[in-house]
This record gives sequence, structure tokens and C-alpha cells, in this order.
Amino acid sequence: MSNNKQIFFQSSLPRSGSTLLQNIIGQNPNFYVTPTSGVLELVFASRHNYSESPEFKAQDAKTMENGFKGFCKYGLLGYYHSITDKPYVIDKSRGWGYYQDFLDFFYPEPKIICMLRDPRAIFASMEKIHRKNPQVVSGVVNDSEMVGITTEQRVAVWGSSQPVGLAFQRLYDIIQKGNDKKMLFVKFEHLTSNPQAELNRIYNYLGVESYAHDFNNVQQITVEDDSVYGQFGDHKIKTKVEPPAEDYNEVLGQQLADNIKQSYQWLYDHFNY
Repeated sequence: MSNNKQIFFQSSLPRSGSTLLQNIIGQNPNFYVTPTSGVLELVFASRHNYSESPEFKAQDAKTMENGFKGFCKYGLLGYYHSITDKPYVIDKSRGWGYYQDFLDFFYPEPKIICMLRDPRAIFASMEKIHRKNPQVVSGVVNDSEMVGITTEQRVAVWGSSQPVGLAFQRLYDIIQKGNDKKMLFVKFEHLTSNPQAELNRIYNYLGVESYAHDFNNVQQITVEDDSVYGQFGDHKIKTKVEPPAEDYNEVLGQQLADNIKQSYQWLYDHFNY
């Protein structure tokens, strides 16, 4: 199998513009961009079977390790060779950053992009989705147990569960291990205020020639059924790239917004927010 196709990865925080970025880059005819991808789940499940199956344990360990490495690498390449003829792919999954060491095992020195956003804006975005859909059971409110019945309680639920809490904890671990130094972090606030400059940074990191994008007409080319993920799995984008209103103080209230900043001070400090 030819190795001329390059796979890049996006592993971003929730509600931080990851879908928008995919569709912007998708304007470049040399790139195939994915919606939320299941490729990580394929190799992750394979890792379990490789680790636990007696058939692998009963053979020479180094030989099996080399075989498994090739299985993952060429499975990844084969997957995208079967889908697209384009030379570059960006596979989007929140787990790639956290499982960077495993990815590096079979796809050395991976290029991983991570979209960031002010945590207050992330929680405010979740709350706005909750308020927009009063006719739907969100799964975050439990009246009988008095859970999620206030904005503060809902933020606490999101901050200690998937996808938001998990993503923050994984990002913290990435930083603690020093793996953030191998990744490119793009702030949602910068992408929406100066998009071409941020795209130039991305292309430079990927080692790919830059492309002149149309930020006034970003068509959605990634397609996924949001009903699978529930009401918070909103992957629709706006056609024009522009900064959203910074309304987290109004949505959350000043005190809760301040508490969120204090809770995630490590993120504000590390990324100069």
C-alpha cells in the first residue's frame, strides 16, 4: 500500500469550533475532513483484543507487537485510501490528544490540532442549548434528586461528566505529561477574529502549502446525524466566520463565571487566556 497519503488529527474541546475548523479546511481541495470519526474506536478496540487474546500472548511478544503496529498503521491508511483520493486527511476525534502516545506507537510523530475556548464560553454554550430545548429531556436535570435544577448545578454536572469534564481532565493530563508541546493549539476566539492568520499557523504546523479560504461562505461538508448524540451534539455551523457574542457573564451570572475561571485557572494560565 502506498504511504503517500498524510493523516492529520484534530482533538479539541467541546463547543470550541472543531466542526467549523474542519469545514474551513475542507474548502482546500487537497483535504478530506471528517465529522466526528470512529477510527480511534476501531484501533482502540483492536488494542484490547491484542492485549487480552491468548492467541497473541502465546506467540513471540516482539513479533506480535510489530504485527499489531502494522495492523493499526495500515488499517488507518487503508481506511482513508478506500474513502478518498485526496492526499491529506484530518481525522476529528476528541480522544487523539489523550491517546497521543498510542497513536505515536503506530503512526509516528502525529500532527494533532486542538481547538481551545474560554471555559466560561463553553459552559455558557451548553447552557444556551439546554435553554433552547425545553421540550426535550436533556438528561442533565433530575428533579427528584435535585440535580441539575439550577445553572450552577448544571455546570457542575457538565464539568464532572462527558464530554466537557472528560475533555478538560484529558487536556490537563496532556499538559502534565508534556505532550502539549507536540500539538498545535488554536483558540476559537482567534480563529473567529483573524481566521486566515490562524489557518496559516495550521498549514505551517502541518507542513502544507497555505490556501486562501473564503470565510464569508463556509459550506458544511461534514455530515452527521446529531440525534445520535442528543441535544448537546450540535454540529451545525454558520456560513460566515465571525466572533460570537461574549455573553457568558449574562448567561451564567458573574459569580458563576468567576468560579469557573478560578476552577480552570490552570488552563487560563497555560494558554495565556
